[in-house]
Amino acid sequence: MSERSNQSRATRIDLHAHTSWSDGTCDVAGLFSRARAADLDVLALTDHDTVAGWPELPDAVAASGVAAVPGIEVSAEHGRLSVHVLALLVDPSPETELAAEMARARASRVDRARAMVELISQDYPITWDDVRAQAAGESTVIGRPHIADALVAYGAVADRSAAFQEILKPSGPYYVPYYAPSPVAAVRAIRDAGGVAIVAHPGSVTRDADLPLELLEEMVEVGLAGVEVDHREHDEAERTRLRDFAASHDLLITGGSDYHGAGKPNRLGENLTQPDVLAAVTHRATSSTEVIR
Repeated sequence: MSERSNQSRATRIDLHAHTSWSDGTCDVAGLFSRARAADLDVLALTDHDTVAGWPELPDAVAASGVAAVPGIEVSAEHGRLSVHVLALLVDPSPETELAAEMARARASRVDRARAMVELISQDYPITWDDVRAQAAGESTVIGRPHIADALVAYGAVADRSAAFQEILKPSGPYYVPYYAPSPVAAVRAIRDAGGVAIVAHPGSVTRDADLPLELLEEMVEVGLAGVEVDHREHDEAERTRLRDFAASHDLLITGGSDYHGAGKPNRLGENLTQPDVLAAVTHRATSSTEVIR
């Protein structure tokens, strides 16, 4: 635990953050250095559909003093609704069904990104090379966030969030679907990999509609453990709706920044998770993956 923790101060836990291994703008070491500056004690690394950053966590923890929760943000689809599920403390081995689903989704996402760029380029003069230039490295899987950044660089929109709301939204003319498991299948795969499944920002304003509670109930039936209630894209009414749902289904309530670095206005530690919730997560996980301290 961080040297900054003491009895006069509550432990500060952020269970949602990204690096340049997916669509963040800083590496793992940089993320945890920033977490220390934000006075965090614990941070979850939850890159999209990849565990590529996990091997860097022990060194990042040692350098920063901030404990790490190894995790993933798993992409799922329900019709044209994008559904994200945080997978905390899962088995990272490539033999799991979860690993196979993520590999398939990553490959499909690249094909989809190319198709979207082709459509968008008819109205905005951006190219595939422009989009690739927004990725931090060769191993980064290109996706909609990188298209958004290319649109920002061109001047079509002010920031990444505006790109998602105005140009890249699922109901828009440039949207192209890609393969992703259903939310129910994603929760099952996370559970089978020994992890704890938390539905991420289900009331996000970047969607055309909230996730229906009926879908969340189906996810609960196959093992959904919690709901990310405290997120910047949830207003107070949405937080109340989700908190009530979580309470009625005995689900964990988490909070996270969904930090992406320079790509979004989100700030580390702006939404937090209670220590007893993290303790419940570690208790429920059945894999050998542990919090790194």
